[in-house]
Amino acid sequence: MELYACCIEYIILESDNLSSLFPNAHLSLGAVELNSHILFALITTLAVLPTVWLRDLSVLSYISAGGVIASVLVVLCLFWVGLVDGVDIQSKGTTLNLATLPVAIGLYGYCYSGHAVFPNIYTSMARPGQFPSVLLTCFCICTLMYAGVAVLGYKMFGESTQSQFTLNMPQGLVATKIAVWTTVVNPLTKYALTMSPVVMCLEELIPSNHSKSHIYSVCIRTALVVSTLVVGLVIPFFGLVMSLIGSLLTMLITLILPCACFLSILRRKVTPFQVVICIIIITVGVISSVFGTYSALSKIVESLRH
Repeated sequence: MELYACCIEYIILESDNLSSLFPNAHLSLGAVELNSHILFALITTLAVLPTVWLRDLSVLSYISAGGVIASVLVVLCLFWVGLVDGVDIQSKGTTLNLATLPVAIGLYGYCYSGHAVFPNIYTSMARPGQFPSVLLTCFCICTLMYAGVAVLGYKMFGESTQSQFTLNMPQGLVATKIAVWTTVVNPLTKYALTMSPVVMCLEELIPSNHSKSHIYSVCIRTALVVSTLVVGLVIPFFGLVMSLIGSLLTMLITLILPCACFLSILRRKVTPFQVVICIIIITVGVISSVFGTYSALSKIVESLRH
């Protein structure tokens, strides 16, 4: 569910950024008028569909490795715009906004998701014993990047900060164009790999010796991609959808389930201190999940009404 929701985010992300690049783009099909958001969401879906049909994703895995470089490049573009191009850096807004704190907690949770790929990383490592140190290093680097973007971005854009800071960056600057196009290209390389585990789960329902198993596989993959388009168009709120994923799914996967499974598997071997720590983490996860999910859903419903 988490990976499927991430694919929906990719569709919304592409639609928002391409619409900012080409705001006047539209297509008329008789009585049907497609604005820039719908048009680019549809184009993105058609672009990623052939990649999802592929069974051998080894080529895409190499391309998606560039996602790390792309993420760093987007961050550097933000710093360049703020510190070199001279965009006004002045603090606007409140330091703490309790009204939106539950949504923020969901966003924080989403930023530290991705646990579904941990087993694959662990098994593919030449030295699996180094996995804990690798994991800690990666999370530290991500935290530093998040903190830098959060502080500088908020000082630059204040309360007007949009769900994607690339939409706030001045359109005429070279750094802005690099950041936006990098953001546009990046999800295209990740979509198929992200959807792959979801597809495999559903394909297990098809008997391997079935004569039409390949046709069924293509139909399943196509239906999943089209469904992400439909959901992305119905709920086109990037930040709120991200917060909902972080609160409802990521908190469960990252905080609640690991501690619960740890206590369940080890049982008598667990020390009292470990029990207390696990209970505290589970409690924090449950509270954050409940408040974050309720807040995100209520804001999505409110946005849909408007």
